[in-house]
Amino acid sequence: MTVLLVDVANVVGSRPDGWWRDRAGATARLLARLAALPGQEVPGPDGGPMTCTGLVAVVEGAARDVAEPPGVRLVRAPGSGDDALVAEAGAAEGPLLVVTADRGLRARLPAGTAVAGPGWLLGRLPGGSSNGDDATG
Repeated sequence: MTVLLVDVANVVGSRPDGWWRDRAGATARLLARLAALPGQEVPGPDGGPMTCTGLVAVVEGAARDVAEPPGVRLVRAPGSGDDALVAEAGAAEGPLLVVTADRGLRARLPAGTAVAGPGWLLGRLPGGSSNGDDATG
């Protein structure tokens, strides 16, 4: 039973698929795929089963105004997405898995926070794959 807290800009930016031409569109497409995860059991970063009980996605900048898909709670960062993500992680109750490859952000998370890289998440989503099961970024 784990809530995923996703650094959306970091995940979108992890693949050179033209996202920079339409940041909001790329974000909306990722969010639509993320909406399939809540309630699902997936292989966790350690390979064991993990049930995704909730999904919180931090959006920022040009992607801040995207629609919130059912099953995903959006945090619309008024400034730094990293600051918003750290605040969400600090307020979380229960098991949490933060998805980001940003080492600076990882260092700011509360001690003991579980973290996985974008490759791990993208490999768990319908309609796509990643470069591998990257648990560290």
